[in-house]
Amino acid sequence: MPPKRKEPTAHVHSPAMEDYLEQIHNLMESKGYARVVDIAGNLKVSQASVTNMIQRLHTEGYVIYERYRGLTMTSAGREIGRAIARRHEVLSRLLSAFGLDSKTVHEDVEGMEHHISRQTLEVLTLLMEELEGNPTLMQRLKRKLARR
Repeated sequence: MPPKRKEPTAHVHSPAMEDYLEQIHNLMESKGYARVVDIAGNLKVSQASVTNMIQRLHTEGYVIYERYRGLTMTSAGREIGRAIARRHEVLSRLLSAFGLDSKTVHEDVEGMEHHISRQTLEVLTLLMEELEGNPTLMQRLKRKLARR
């Protein structure tokens, strides 16, 4: 049996909650606000589902929600939203750097981002930064992949 992780991950209760917090964070960053209709459209779910999850996030202390008035993220919600967005960004940049098509990158990142530990994210971040700073190595790795 493998040893338990010593350091907790940045993950909240479920991948679904993380998806909502990520969407809310991204909307707040890009538009300055997040509306139920926008969240529903981005996640391809019903507005009723969004309202239910927002109420749950409100109960958990990640957002402040007032019916018909919108929502804001608490400091805990912002922190988690930033961490989720960072995981998504690192994984997307790393996979995209190898020339994977955007559909594959999106599907794979959505699958991985909810299961990656902080330690592994740090390793992948370092790897991504080193590869981005070393175009010669990146090209060599791409050539090796092309031969497979």
